[in-house]
Amino acid sequence: MMRLPRDPGALAHRVTLQAPVQTPDGAGGFASTWTDVATLFARVEPLSAERVFAGGEAIERVTHRVLMRRRDGVAAGMRLLRAGRALVILTVHDPDESGRYLVCTAREETTPP
Repeated sequence: MMRLPRDPGALAHRVTLQAPVQTPDGAGGFASTWTDVATLFARVEPLSAERVFAGGEAIERVTHRVLMRRRDGVAAGMRLLRAGRALVILTVHDPDESGRYLVCTAREETTPP
């Protein structure tokens, strides 16, 4: 269980929150891009790393727990950029139901943002 910070210095990682944008591609489909929503400070902790073999190749799966101050609009499917890495948000919840913080579980993307 993640301990909630007692001082603001615990949220030391600068991250950019992004939302997916679907744009028609002119051929009946959509192209996905990302748009910046906010820059904020968070605590990013690695949770697990595993290597999975699929389709004859190894795939690395790395998950993180991200703690941030509560803000409206954060949802699964969005992502956080940190130091050139992209973390796709899988879950979002209020850890103590106080309305002060959000905890996100995120999966690191294997392709560059």
